[in-house]
Amino acid sequence: MVAFRREKYVPNGGPAGGDGGRGGNVIFKVDSGMNTLMDFRYHRKFKAKNGGNGANKSMTGRSATDLVIPVPEGTTVTNTDTGEVIGDLVTPGQELIVAKAGRGGRGNIHFASPTNPAPEIAENGEPGQEVSLSLELKVLADVGLVGFPSSGKSTLLSVITSAKPKIAGYHFTTLVPNLGMVRLDDGRDFAVADLPGLVEGASNGVGLGFQFLRHVERTRVILHLVDMSGLEGRDPFEDYLAINKELEQYDERILKRPQIIVATKMDLPDSSDNLQTFKHQLAEHVNVDHAREIFPISSVTHTGLTELVRRTADLLDTTKLSDMEQVGDKTKEYDYKPAETSDFHIEYDKEYESWVISGDKIEKLFKMTDTEHDQSMLRFARQMHGMGIDAALQKAGAKDGDTVTILDFSFTYVE
Repeated sequence: MVAFRREKYVPNGGPAGGDGGRGGNVIFKVDSGMNTLMDFRYHRKFKAKNGGNGANKSMTGRSATDLVIPVPEGTTVTNTDTGEVIGDLVTPGQELIVAKAGRGGRGNIHFASPTNPAPEIAENGEPGQEVSLSLELKVLADVGLVGFPSSGKSTLLSVITSAKPKIAGYHFTTLVPNLGMVRLDDGRDFAVADLPGLVEGASNGVGLGFQFLRHVERTRVILHLVDMSGLEGRDPFEDYLAINKELEQYDERILKRPQIIVATKMDLPDSSDNLQTFKHQLAEHVNVDHAREIFPISSVTHTGLTELVRRTADLLDTTKLSDMEQVGDKTKEYDYKPAETSDFHIEYDKEYESWVISGDKIEKLFKMTDTEHDQSMLRFARQMHGMGIDAALQKAGAKDGDTVTILDFSFTYVE
């Protein structure tokens, strides 16, 4: 604010315009009570409030409260313009500032000097950040069920948890991950995700592709379901290798996580023979980790389920997701090259017959200039001269009387 104060018993009056208040940040905060991003389908634009205006008597305006937006656990925030992941929100109560507020503009008390004791200069508030974001929710589960379509993942989930996934006798019955909670008699519990069926080429986008693989990143233990019935003429060992190949091509770190081989549909006639063949092939294959355990089960007769659930809980007790992340070499060498950036850019608009000045820095300075006061405009003119804009316009061919435009403001160029 531009204001002055001169009172009878205040010998040194002068400028008394206060500063503006800070704007509000836009913050994402993890709310463990949310399960989906459905709220963002209908509400897509969020704007925090501006800070209050400065007042006379050197009073600063009220700062705005931050705009806090709840998001579910497992939300990944990506800048849609750059493709950069700016945050991964996985902990309850975790906060991420996605758009920073601008500071309040300075009042004329800051511009007083011996040569200008009564300045009529004040700043507008600094513009806040404006960003376009993409939100993606990845399943947060302790255990992931992987395997070819119709290998029995949904049936197993429905038996060991209270979840009710869709079960049918055709492939790709499950199109989205299903979650269920397993609770043991000893009080331990864990979350299980029935992930959509995987096919060869999924790491390249075939089938459900990344819609499946993205969710495997969150799991600490993998239950690899292999159909031992052979009813569809498939080779269980080839299926096993194909699934692991897709996991490795997507992220080789996934194969370093504990993986239990679950031989499903053991209630069918040929399953026992196929399991013996599978074990023999597994032992002979040099590229397979021989330490992986095999648990034969039948979700229909509930055979082997208790042992499988207990062993899974034991693995979870000794496994942390952070322990499986690769520790990269933190010592890197870079060839430093100064960024070739310019504070402004000048071009001639033939349609409007005007020189157009653009650039983040000059546009920010203009937005913070109070155009209602001549002294503020003179200060902005000095800032432009200091940045070299006058010389650049002259070099570009600007002449006396030409129109120059910055954003929606135009003025006449004078040499």
